[in-house]
This record gives sequence, C-alpha cells and structure tokens, in this order.
Amino acid sequence: MIATGAARLQPAFGESPGLRKVPTSPQHPIVPLAPKATALAADFTLQIAPMLVELAPQVVISTIGYSNQVPGPLLRMREGQHVTVDVVNQTDVPEYVHWHGLFVPPEVDGVEEEGTPPVPPHGRRRYQYVARPAGSRWYHSHTAAMLDLHRGAYTGQFGFLMVDSANDPGRYDQEVFLALREWEYFLSTTDQDEMAPDPTDPMPEKPRKPDLRQDGLEVNAPLYSINDKILGAGDPLRVQQGQRVLMRLLNASAAQIHRLALPGHKFQVIALDGNPVPAPQPVDVIEIAPGERVDAIVEMNNPGIWILGEIRDGARQAGMGVVVEYGNRQGRAQWTPPPKGRWDYTIFGATAPHPPPDETIDMVFEKVPGGANGINHWLVNGKQYPHEGEFVFRQGRRYRLVFQNRTDDSHPLHIHRHKFELVELNGKPTAGIMKDTVIVPAFGRATVGLVADQPGLTLFHCHMQQHMDYGFMALFRYS
Repeated sequence: MIATGAARLQPAFGESPGLRKVPTSPQHPIVPLAPKATALAADFTLQIAPMLVELAPQVVISTIGYSNQVPGPLLRMREGQHVTVDVVNQTDVPEYVHWHGLFVPPEVDGVEEEGTPPVPPHGRRRYQYVARPAGSRWYHSHTAAMLDLHRGAYTGQFGFLMVDSANDPGRYDQEVFLALREWEYFLSTTDQDEMAPDPTDPMPEKPRKPDLRQDGLEVNAPLYSINDKILGAGDPLRVQQGQRVLMRLLNASAAQIHRLALPGHKFQVIALDGNPVPAPQPVDVIEIAPGERVDAIVEMNNPGIWILGEIRDGARQAGMGVVVEYGNRQGRAQWTPPPKGRWDYTIFGATAPHPPPDETIDMVFEKVPGGANGINHWLVNGKQYPHEGEFVFRQGRRYRLVFQNRTDDSHPLHIHRHKFELVELNGKPTAGIMKDTVIVPAFGRATVGLVADQPGLTLFHCHMQQHMDYGFMALFRYS
C-alpha cells in the first residue's frame, strides 16, 4: 500500500512541505511537491504508457498506467498552491487526465465534453491550476472506452491526489492510501456487485409495473486488488497496538461498488469525498462506489493478523483484500463476516434547515435493457447524451437537484468542478454532508443542494464507465 507517515500527532503546518518526512517504497514512490528549478519546470510529470502489473507471483497483467506504477504517483500539494503538471502520452491514442474533486476551469478539467484539449498521441500537455479544495482527491483517465475494455477507467490510469490544509489536526500515527480495483474486465450477463435488495428498503422510484425486458451485458472482472496486489501478495499493513491509522480509501473501479470490513475493528469515518463530515461515526462496513473516497480512522486495539477486505466472499477470495499485521504476531490471517447492516450516509450528517433553492431541477434516470450490441443504454430525462440546452445554471444561484433512479441498479453520480450537499436520501433528511459523487440506490431518490459558483461547462454522469459511455451523461451550461 502507499503509506505515509510516521507519527502525525501534531499538525503538519507550519512544517515546510519540502522537509516533511514521507516514507516511500520502490513499488509506490511518492512524488512530493518540490521547488521549481526554473520558471518553466513542472511540479509533477506523469507519463502515460503501457506497463506490466505483477498482482502476485505468476499473475502479471498488461495495462496502461501512469509513470510505470499502479496506482500512479501520489501527488501531494498544499491548498492554494499554484500547480503545474506535465503529462506525456507515450501511447498511440489521445488521452484525457481528469482532476477529480478539484475546482478547476473546464479547459483544465480533463474532459472532452467540457472542451479540454486532449493529450495527443506521443505528445504532451501541461495542466496548470490552483490546488483547491483541501482533502482527498484523485486523478484518472476520462477517455471513452465503449466496447474496448482496455481504455479509459478499465486501465491502470488512476492515482491519489492529496490537497493538504493548514487545518488538518493530524491526530493519527500512520496514513495509508488504499485503492480498490478490478482487472481483466469482460462482458457478462451477470452483475457482480449489486446486493440483493432489502425488502425493508424504501424504493420511492420503483415503477408499478416491472420492466420484463432482459438486461444487456454488464462489465465484470475475475481479478481484484487493493492498490497493485491481490490478497496474500505483497507486504502486509504493519501496525502496532494503540496506533491510530488513517485510511484514505478510494474506489478506482470502472464498474463495481465495494464494501470493506476489518474484523474486530471499526472505521471512524471522518470525511467523505475528502470533505469532513459533521458527525464522525464508527461503522463496521464502508460502502464505496466508483469515484468515491472515504477517510476513516481505525484504532488498532485488537492484536492479531486480520484481513481488511471486501465482504463479498467471491471478490475477497479473488484478491480484494490486504493483510493487517500487528507487531510480533504470527500465524494465518483471519477473516470473520461483519455484523449485518446497511450503509447510510445520513448518520454522518447534521440536523439543520437548508436555505430555499432558487430553482429545482428534476433528473430522471432510466435503463433501456439490451440495446445495440447487447449493451444496456441509459437515459437522463428520456434522452441519451447529448442534451442540448436542457440543463442550465445561472452563476450564484442555489439549485436543488433531485436524482430519481428508476432502474434496478445503484448509480454513483458525479458532478465535475463542484461539490454538493446531500439534502435527503430516500426521504431521510440530512445536512452538512458535502460530496462530489453520491450513490443513488436502486429505485431510490437523492436530493442534493449546489451553488453554481464554478462558471463553464460542467459534466454530470454515472461513474460506471459503461453507463457513462452508453448515454448516462448530461452537460450543464452556465447562462
């Protein structure tokens, strides 16, 4: 895993970022923000190129990655820092690098639909932006893949981006960055990640008559990993009794929602999508969808050798896990199923009134099962992307977006270049939870509040690559 930090029991600021101790390993070198040698030097350089990933001995895959490592280099910067990133494309196709969760102009956001220029084949592009807001962000390819499961989010093109704040309390002993991934994607008639619906779940958008058409092909995978190693390969996460470990979790998957547990321990969730939550809470299981990040403190108070892993047996046994090893402990890593429960964003929120919106925009999502090539297609307000002039923001106005999911799939919905506040989920109100990606459950409804304060084209989409490629997108314009 990418690990930083010996003891962080004091704030990181005002330490000089250049002097901060950040342990590295040959597999996961960290790229710290260094002083520029000249006015033309970049703070970071990323190389897009073919590479091999050794998930385990005798398990080696070919993919496209950043700077010959998976995840790509950890880009760490200070809030408000003017940052320059040079991206060198050593492949035969154009690429886009998206700075997920950052407030950047559309021409820098790394998205074709917003007008960002591509990184040309065997060429380079320079991205320049101010690092904000603070928190756990990430970067990844935003290239369309369609039926080519060796492009876009199906590749190894992803990495952590951390924007440090002077307000970070730093009350942890060790910091680790853990990215959840699948590999060797293929098309299948089954959906691996969707949990069976709970009969007690509210489903406010469930139609009276079920859609009896047969579903099209879904994207599945046979191999799973945390960072670049499957469970049992690579080094364990080594801890000491009494330590507070800050786990920065990222779902870098192209297709699946994941649910993680660490037997005998709880996760104290302190931030969602890099934004501190009003009411940190301990949970047994973290549910995290493609595009989401969860920051959680784990108190190491149960000595042993444990498996931090996906609660679905098939995914964990196929590699999604890492061994957590207390010092001076030996033996076989243990796994026990966590207590049953459902992930609920609202427990991390506050009870507070919301200012009335200037405008409410309803967004209805539907599935067209088994369309062209046997792939499901997706509709937003009755249409596949593109939408011409249907979604318009006026700068400074407060909007309420109502996401109505009339499908039997859960969808992680992402809005670029903005963050939003969760107002209610399936009728349950909440306040103070700020996100850029939210899971709307099957046949569920979520309402979010957003201030239109980032002028320019703004892409909205499901963060499942296949769903996005086949119509589940919309473009907001500023009037």
